[in-house]
Amino acid sequence: MSTKLGAIHCFGSMVLAQSMLDQLGVALNSGRAIMIYGPAGTGKTYVSSRLIRLFAEAIWVPHAIAINESVIEIYDPQVHKRLGDDEHQNGLMLNEGIDRRLLCCERPIVITGGELTMEQLDVRYDPYARQYQAPLQLKASNGLLIIDDLGRQRMTPGELLNRWIVPMEERRDFLNLGGGRHCELPFDLILVFSTNLNPLELADEAFLRRIGYKLQFGYLKPGEYERIWIQETQRLGIPYDPLLLSFVLHDLYGAENMPLVPCHPRDLLNMACDRQRYLEGAGPLTTQELEWAWRNYFVQLDFLG
Repeated sequence: MSTKLGAIHCFGSMVLAQSMLDQLGVALNSGRAIMIYGPAGTGKTYVSSRLIRLFAEAIWVPHAIAINESVIEIYDPQVHKRLGDDEHQNGLMLNEGIDRRLLCCERPIVITGGELTMEQLDVRYDPYARQYQAPLQLKASNGLLIIDDLGRQRMTPGELLNRWIVPMEERRDFLNLGGGRHCELPFDLILVFSTNLNPLELADEAFLRRIGYKLQFGYLKPGEYERIWIQETQRLGIPYDPLLLSFVLHDLYGAENMPLVPCHPRDLLNMACDRQRYLEGAGPLTTQELEWAWRNYFVQLDFLG
């Protein structure tokens, strides 16, 4: 399970307020469902996709499971990262030797977004292989299932959220095998919802009550923005110029009263570097290059005037 020290270690390179760091650690350690919400670009997907780092344990994943005459394939090389025999961690010991039906893997993380369909959350039969394919939540067992961009799927938010009421409350899932047959399996994973929509417009209070933690991601303070800016200059291998950052904060953000969004330093610096390379320029970035990036990054509504 995650600890405060583990959270600090895993998120040490990210610019997160200590209060948010503690919220994430407590929420994940609880094992309950989590909803992360806030404006676009505030780091929800970036942070949620790294929550799995708080779990260092290895797990055993079966190739498949058999339910009566039905064989459901579980192991998916796109989801499960195998570990070598010398990488078994945290007391994964089988006194009788290794069962070859099981594979030692890292804890899985499955991320799905607007492309999610209800069919992916139930068992699917492959007539060519004559096998059943496990749903996403079964492949994510003992790990994380992140539903990104909640509210952007083809089904209504109510339909998607109602799918999880019984699994969240009873920690078991009921799957349809076709032909009127059903099976009951453990629901042992952490479910994470991420959205830039208002949660109160997506679900009623009765459902939101069942989600253990609702974590709001917001805009940055100038000092936090500066830390991300410095990290991005280091990543790009360009010098950090505090005067250039001051120009961006006061002459661009201040003049247009724009909020400080975590993804902006990366995007603006990348675009300014793109222009410099295109013009075969060299040396430190200039205010003209950053202003050009700004004008091409945001939608300009001058034509409406």
